[in-house]
Amino acid sequence: MTGEIGLLSLSLALALALVQSLAGLAGARGNGARAAAVASGAAMGLLVFVGLAFASLIFGFVTSDFSILDVAQNSHTAKPLLYKITGAWGNHEGSMVLWVFVLSLYSGFIAFAQRGGTRLTSAALGVQGLLAAAFLLFILLTSNPFVRLDPPPFEGAGLNPLLQDPGLAFHPPVLYAGYVGLSAAFAYAAAGLVTGEADARWARAARPFMLIAWIALTLGITGGSWWAYYTLGWGGFWFWDPVENASLMPWLVATALLHSALATERTGAFRTWTLLLAILGFSLSLVGTFLVRSGVLTSVHAFANDPERGFFILMMLIAAIGGALVLFAWRAPKLESGSAFHPVSREMALLLNNLLLVSAAATVFVGTLYPLALDALTGKKISVGPPYFAITFAPIFIALLLLVPFGPRLAWRRGDLKSAVRSLAPAFGAALIAAVTALAIAVPRNVAGAGAFGLAAWLIASSIVDAVRRNRERAFGWTAAASAFAHAGLGVTLMGLAGTLVWKSEASDVLAPGQTMPIAGYELRLRDVADVNGPNYFAKRAEIDVWRGGRRIATLAPEKRSYPAEGQAVGKTAIRTTGFSDLYVALGDERERGRWVVRAYVNPLAPFIWLGGGIMALGGLASLLGRLGIRFKKSVAYAAAE
Repeated sequence: MTGEIGLLSLSLALALALVQSLAGLAGARGNGARAAAVASGAAMGLLVFVGLAFASLIFGFVTSDFSILDVAQNSHTAKPLLYKITGAWGNHEGSMVLWVFVLSLYSGFIAFAQRGGTRLTSAALGVQGLLAAAFLLFILLTSNPFVRLDPPPFEGAGLNPLLQDPGLAFHPPVLYAGYVGLSAAFAYAAAGLVTGEADARWARAARPFMLIAWIALTLGITGGSWWAYYTLGWGGFWFWDPVENASLMPWLVATALLHSALATERTGAFRTWTLLLAILGFSLSLVGTFLVRSGVLTSVHAFANDPERGFFILMMLIAAIGGALVLFAWRAPKLESGSAFHPVSREMALLLNNLLLVSAAATVFVGTLYPLALDALTGKKISVGPPYFAITFAPIFIALLLLVPFGPRLAWRRGDLKSAVRSLAPAFGAALIAAVTALAIAVPRNVAGAGAFGLAAWLIASSIVDAVRRNRERAFGWTAAASAFAHAGLGVTLMGLAGTLVWKSEASDVLAPGQTMPIAGYELRLRDVADVNGPNYFAKRAEIDVWRGGRRIATLAPEKRSYPAEGQAVGKTAIRTTGFSDLYVALGDERERGRWVVRAYVNPLAPFIWLGGGIMALGGLASLLGRLGIRFKKSVAYAAAE
């Protein structure tokens, strides 16, 4: 009965999504209070039934119900319980149910919070209902996760070994919370255009959802980078893979949206621009969905290769983006323009910030989709990798990082540039010292690396200087904390990127037991390679002693695993970290006479990459707490300044 309950729940959810959409849009009228109440009730019902369908699917995986095709194709009785649960969304059909479940959660939050008043909330629920109905139709018509097998197989086919990792429990749900969270900002933007309330009200109502989405995207991208780092065995953390880029583009636009919405709330500036960014952010999330599920990519990230599914998603994408842009073109010219501001002001700093962020997203968009479009139109295959992004994305982002510290130091409408420059003098000194120190100490000497260190110190020091100043003035609140954490975290990540990309060491050798290989002051000695048995795999596990300065400091145990059910082999790396540097070892293939390929990397400051992402997320959390009314003791003067 599990499959039937799940399928019935999805069908009822579709009916409720249609009710939510119709009632929500009807409730956007001035006298539509009853319809608005129906839309809120339907949103809660949608959450219940999609949640029941999702729970049914997970139950099918946990109980190894191989009469369900999705379970038979993606599970196995020998899989550990954690991977049975996460396997429910480690495939196309299940991941789409997760997508709609997260969408229904946001709809439920919108209905519960009632931010922005009845009309705005009702219209936003109407848009969310349309999105939910479209995705539920997609699932039921092309991606039904509850298709039955008769007779059921005795055993399942298993799950891709790369996905049998705790990262699958974290990365997709959190990333989806970001992707789908942008639908709430999209819905509120469309609601503002429909109702004519496209002023500070919609931005204020949507901002908590923007923050939740941005925090989730930050943590999802950071966690995905860490997962790729320790799983794939090549010593890297980012490959400019099209699907990696598909998560980066919405993050860049969401960052611009947060800054632009702040100006819209405070002074009424950038009203139409903020609306457009909300539409663009979710549109890029839909583009990412299309890339993963259309079959245009062959990647560990890609779930589906069915052209029918790809065409369905493409039509959804065209309808959602096209409809929103038509609505924008119709209603935006009728909106009042925002208040004027001086060329030296916080608004101007935010405008430049937005232009640079959107330009950076545009370079990633072109670098990601141009090769795919060229292949589709001409059959010609080209590769766009790090060199392209180094000459397009990097300069734009460097300019952005140089600008970032000025924004918090300029007043709204009219600021004092000389005062801002003077206040940043200590940060400039710290940046200069950091750059010179890196150039003098780090080997080999690298001007670009030293410059990156200086830029990282510029961001971190300016955040500290600003926090100290505000604390001295008894004016440190959630807004100041958010800015300090977010900007300092960006600096910490940049420091990790510089250390890993510029001063990384790597070595590879073929070793027999007892032989050694050197790398960056370490000596690695292969002690033995033994057979081990896991719950659903067999492995060759190496024991590698790490020596430094004549003494053994650690033993690492990388593995080469074979999964019989899936018929695949994957490596499991071993990493020794000091918090400031990683020694990263991977076991390769066996060669003649019991010799093994061993690859090793030393990645200076690699942990800072993910530490910085966590600090940035803390900045978003601080801003969210302020938005939710969590009290933070602050001065009356600062409250007025906010």
